[in-house]
Amino acid sequence: MKIKTTLHNLEHYQKYLAVENAVIDFFKEKGYLKIDLPLLSPALIPEAYLEIFTTDFIYQNQKEKLFLTPSPELFLKRLLVAGLGNCYYLGKAFRNSDPATSRHSFEFTILEFYKMGVDYLQLADEVLAMVQKIAEKIFGKKEIRYQGKIYSLTSWEKITIQEAFAKFAGITKEELFSKQLLAKKAQVKGYQIKKFSYEDLFSQIYTQEIEPHLGKNGKMTLIYDYPKEFAALAKLNPDGKTAQRFEFYLDGIELGDCYGELLDGRELERRFLIEDKKREKGGKIKHPIDTGFIEALNKGLKPCSGIAIGLERLAMIFADAKSIQDLKLITIE
Repeated sequence: MKIKTTLHNLEHYQKYLAVENAVIDFFKEKGYLKIDLPLLSPALIPEAYLEIFTTDFIYQNQKEKLFLTPSPELFLKRLLVAGLGNCYYLGKAFRNSDPATSRHSFEFTILEFYKMGVDYLQLADEVLAMVQKIAEKIFGKKEIRYQGKIYSLTSWEKITIQEAFAKFAGITKEELFSKQLLAKKAQVKGYQIKKFSYEDLFSQIYTQEIEPHLGKNGKMTLIYDYPKEFAALAKLNPDGKTAQRFEFYLDGIELGDCYGELLDGRELERRFLIEDKKREKGGKIKHPIDTGFIEALNKGLKPCSGIAIGLERLAMIFADAKSIQDLKLITIE
């Protein structure tokens, strides 16, 4: 890897700063508290879908493993349990095995916020209001032009995962929620299925046949109610098959990921053990499970919902840039 410096991206970088300032203004007006948090932790939430960075704290003969945080969730929820209230974090997060591409970076800026007393779809209203605030501050109206197309930000285009798979991939409800039936359908479609898990099969189809259609009809798309296998920290819906999770997209680009937060510490511990086994099976870096997170939740987290948004991706849209790398003055490649 090498360090690359360029001022060609200065205009885009300034638009990134405008988005960041608009976000801070929005949360200040709404009464959210901005939280400064550590970037290193001795334990993490086990998440099988991502890889982490590890380092060592060394002092004389003492040596202890520390991990760069892939999200601020393990800290923010402790504060919520303690009674903090509506809050947000805007700062760096780190995910290994993500090369620098148009939409990914191993070091990125994450916006994560939590609102008390609302469900996940109610939090979607807050997200829409924030995006509107950014557009009004930068462009003076509730719309945005991206790559030659105008998008209205006055409302969502909404679709469930089940509806999206039926509409764009021809996969029925029965096929979607059955590994065996989904594998058969995936094989017919030409996907590799040997030794692939349900999550792998779902992700292949989602990436190839669903994502390209999201946020393409002149509005941002809110896609929600993912299979429970894809929402380790989210409440389940009454159907027992789907979880309270949504993502939102513009022009096929995923911008944020929201959960209706799981409140049951015992259920959380059970899911953590499952995720930890998946990490081990997948050959991921081993790290201690954050049991303090579970203990905090057992003390009682009040109903709330939270969302994580990649600020570079969001700013990329407002800067009309093709890549998050176009926003940076210094990159490591």
